[in-house]
Amino acid sequence: MSSEKRRFGDRRDGKLLRDIDSMHLIMPMLYPNRCDNEAFISERIDLTNVDKYIEKRNAENPVFKFTLFHIIVAAILKVIVLRPKLNRFIMNKNMYQRNELTASFVIKKQFSDVSEEGTALIYAQESSTLDTLREDLYKQITNVKGGGGNGSTDTMDILNKLPRFIVKFFILIMRLLDRHGLVPKTIISGDPFYASVILSNLGSIKLRSGYHHLTNWGTTSLFVVVGEMKKRVFVNADGEEEYRNSVDLGLTIDERIADGYYYSKSVKLLKYILEHPECLEKPFNEPVDLEAK
Repeated sequence: MSSEKRRFGDRRDGKLLRDIDSMHLIMPMLYPNRCDNEAFISERIDLTNVDKYIEKRNAENPVFKFTLFHIIVAAILKVIVLRPKLNRFIMNKNMYQRNELTASFVIKKQFSDVSEEGTALIYAQESSTLDTLREDLYKQITNVKGGGGNGSTDTMDILNKLPRFIVKFFILIMRLLDRHGLVPKTIISGDPFYASVILSNLGSIKLRSGYHHLTNWGTTSLFVVVGEMKKRVFVNADGEEEYRNSVDLGLTIDERIADGYYYSKSVKLLKYILEHPECLEKPFNEPVDLEAK
């Protein structure tokens, strides 16, 4: 996303933030580990409008169908574009603005205990839309389920064949390089922990949403767990209870990146977009005026 010339202190994957307030300068120095600075947010989404939207779009094009997961991925990426602090990360006690807009997720190749998992990484632009993103999602999912791999998986497969002490030494070196943004791209190609956001679609295996930890490896500062779609009780405008289709989202964030007010507004925006999915037909960088709606 960033086209500025790289300066001293910048990383290959992010620009060093040089003009930040004192609190956000000092916090990474006091609390250097991402896993020690997690905050968890849970949000329930009414899917009434999403269900109608998906039905309408799939009737128009029954070949490449939309799913709820497509909508959620697009909505989160749009929020990240409109709320750019969500695309920041902290490494080596410094805060960076990420250069790219990416989403990663794990794909189960088959629903069986012995089936392997593969990772998919989606690159988006500020001008992306739901329709352009769907094409990339379809290609990635098809590739992984068809046996396609990536740099991270290939590297782990090689390490798995080596003596344990060699593997430990290799990982020690990689963690040092990771701290300074120097891990070769060929090794971390497709690594989900270098994305703007990681998503876990637990609803596909009939599980509830919940908390998932961040990691000190990589740069990801946002993890989103998507739960099972289910009929739940909502209160309508007349104060009456009624059952509506819904999904629970669990968001784990790095609280050093922004304050609670910024995260609160970001979650409010995400909820609004998911309840008004037609917003996603426009470029991700087109603002959404919640006050005017």
